[in-house]
Amino acid sequence: MKVLKTVGIFISIGISLVCNAQITKTNPVKITEKAPFEYVAEQFADIKVLRYQIPGWENLTLKEQKLVYYLTQAGYSGRDIAWDQHYMYNLKIRKALENIHQNYRGDKTTEDWKNFEIYLKRVWFASGIHHHYSNDKIKPDFSKDYFTTLMKATKTSLSPTITDVIFNDADAKKVNLDESKGLLQGSAINFYDKGITAKEVEDFYAKKTSPDSSKPYSFGLNSKLVRNSKGQLEEKIWKSGGMYGAAIDKIVYWLEKAKSVAENKKQGDALGLLVNYYKTGSLKTWDDYNIAWVQATDGNIDYINSFIEVYNDPLGYRGSYESIVQIKDFDMSAKMEVISKNAQWFEDNSPLFPEHKKKNVVGVSYKTVVVAGESGDSSPATPIGVNLPNADWIRAAHGSKSVSLGNILESYAKAGGKGRLQEFANDTDEIALAVKYAELGDKMHTALHEVIGHASGQINPGVGTPKETLKSYASTLEEGRADLVGLYYVYNPKLQEFGLVDDWKKLGMESYDSYIRNGLMTQLIRLQLGANVEEAHMRNRQWVSAWVFEKGKADNVIEKISRDGKTYFNITDYDKLHDLFGQLLREVQRIKSEGDYASGKALVENYGVKVDQKLHAEVLERNKQFVSAPYSGFINPVLVPKLDAKGKIISIEVQQPKSFAEQMLQYSKNYGYLPLVN
Repeated sequence: MKVLKTVGIFISIGISLVCNAQITKTNPVKITEKAPFEYVAEQFADIKVLRYQIPGWENLTLKEQKLVYYLTQAGYSGRDIAWDQHYMYNLKIRKALENIHQNYRGDKTTEDWKNFEIYLKRVWFASGIHHHYSNDKIKPDFSKDYFTTLMKATKTSLSPTITDVIFNDADAKKVNLDESKGLLQGSAINFYDKGITAKEVEDFYAKKTSPDSSKPYSFGLNSKLVRNSKGQLEEKIWKSGGMYGAAIDKIVYWLEKAKSVAENKKQGDALGLLVNYYKTGSLKTWDDYNIAWVQATDGNIDYINSFIEVYNDPLGYRGSYESIVQIKDFDMSAKMEVISKNAQWFEDNSPLFPEHKKKNVVGVSYKTVVVAGESGDSSPATPIGVNLPNADWIRAAHGSKSVSLGNILESYAKAGGKGRLQEFANDTDEIALAVKYAELGDKMHTALHEVIGHASGQINPGVGTPKETLKSYASTLEEGRADLVGLYYVYNPKLQEFGLVDDWKKLGMESYDSYIRNGLMTQLIRLQLGANVEEAHMRNRQWVSAWVFEKGKADNVIEKISRDGKTYFNITDYDKLHDLFGQLLREVQRIKSEGDYASGKALVENYGVKVDQKLHAEVLERNKQFVSAPYSGFINPVLVPKLDAKGKIISIEVQQPKSFAEQMLQYSKNYGYLPLVN
């Protein structure tokens, strides 16, 4: 599970290719230590592209640097898998757009050409033609006739059907969660053949059983479900020799090189199991790998690589490809380790029903890390915190790993502005709290969300997994549940007793202010007027905030204030709000523990989907004054190996790419391993 960065609170490469001693030449821009680091690379549409540094790189041994390099190469090698997963025509469209970009020799001063470039950058950022957050299809601000002219001028080939898709309303939503439109019929995600219904999928997997029912396999995680020539459903497994095999073979190549420089036996054994999983597609091996990976806690280098998060599947089965390579931040990890060491205290003192509490919270490890490279569904838009594995039974029996991406948070903080805070905060006291405590409050909420939130609670015996019981609502309910754990404990004197904060009350007050302000108001800047909330994290922030706002009306816990034609939310009683968060947490855990689909659906649909259109229009109007884009993502630093006369790596240098476009084009050139149709 991942935490994404959003407005006000955390919810949640141009690489030189070394193979057979050959290096692909690049022209990265070196940023010297003397010059101020340029965190903002560029901005377009609703996107701000940032850079991040890799502090402490020079302190790693050459062996450790090689491990990081090989792992990033493995991650980038699977990049096109995510593109194809997002939409069946993405790779063809990207090839056409990039060919035009590189070969057009006409007038590049026109508005049409500028809009073409912006459209291409938006598609690059989203890894496809659907917005990375809203899931809506990105509409070009140029005409089909102009696009046809560009194709003719550059001898670009794209079928009329696919050309039409760019401009029409077909496949308008990458992930549709509106059941009235059909969860699959209304989704453009490339996980299922057209025409397959949700009922058929449920029936297909209902027939599959695991050898041990207490250790259920993650059925559907690494495959596309298709209809064969006989009309029967079958899986196309993502593995070596199977679907996406060409890219997976490259991933395997680099993972095996990484295994050769592993820091210790446990880390090497885990990498070996991941390689075996990619070669066989065995879900049993996937479970074995996750157990081994969770237990490999020693060493300075770690990674995430495979088909993991299921947010992009409206039915919650199939994992999107992603990769994050990370280096331990020793100072911050030591400070935050106290949370994981006291996980049992948090569980014992939670407001959950006794039968839903874990009697023994196992092996929760928490680290602040420095990101060295991201790919797939983690790039360019990145999480800021991750907790894995996702299988509840593995988490219960073997524990989990939680990480906070420290240098990503640093870049957000250095590149961000405070204008929106002054506009939407209720008063000067709220602003003062945010200025002093927002950064630490965000870090604390992220840590509590990941380490305690996702690791807490247990499912009742005999109740199926959330994707089986809660279905399309499983993701937003899980993220909301973890958010509620963080909210319940971020306002608690125990944090000060643990030495994590100097004033728990003020930090907690700021966290509550920012969460409510964002959940009820400022996150709406990400939506077009008239739209419903679709993305799982946005939904959970709204249903959490809207529920406590409604339940606290009798005591006026949260005031809705209108002043000079502007709306503000003011918390009048933080203690009562804390109790309300606890009540909602208890109910959401009950829903998960009992598999109560009806209650889960009612909670999300009643509080998390519909938007107050009058307030939304007001928020959008107030936001017009700010030039900073509402969404941010990153280009990756470039790891450049230096070779000796025998072709062996003798050092690896960190450089920065010139631009977003340069990096995207180099990725397509260096890691375009898949055919255009898979």
